[in-house]
Amino acid sequence: MKKYDEENSFHRKYTKTLMIISAIFLAVNGFVLSFFPNEICVLLTNNDNHFFILILQILGALYLGFSYINWMSKNSLIGGIYNKPLLIGNTLHFLTASMAMIKLVLKFENNLQLVIPHTIIYCLFTLFFGYVFFSDPFKKPQ
Repeated sequence: MKKYDEENSFHRKYTKTLMIISAIFLAVNGFVLSFFPNEICVLLTNNDNHFFILILQILGALYLGFSYINWMSKNSLIGGIYNKPLLIGNTLHFLTASMAMIKLVLKFENNLQLVIPHTIIYCLFTLFFGYVFFSDPFKKPQ
């Protein structure tokens, strides 16, 4: 077991840190969307649309579930062929969301102080999960 840990200690620490930070980020967003959908709806659209509030609550529940999965798999080996579904799910989520947010930033003129920080964070998570996706956890450091 010692050789196993020595070979990929950097990769394990990197993925563990990435999973913890992404779990916390998704949990905070999930709690905010689940428990304050009315306030967010009024802030974003300036009206009280009940259908949009329901969608925000469902999105919050999805974020909470995704954060729980990331938190529970933080000690697992991730990368290469290990935990590939989890890695693809995270990469796809952050990639598609960051592309949509970049598109929104280019068109949107109001409330950019809310959209731009999330866009930057999502782009960073996309890069980090992309790095893990294309890296080999057993590659020897050079």
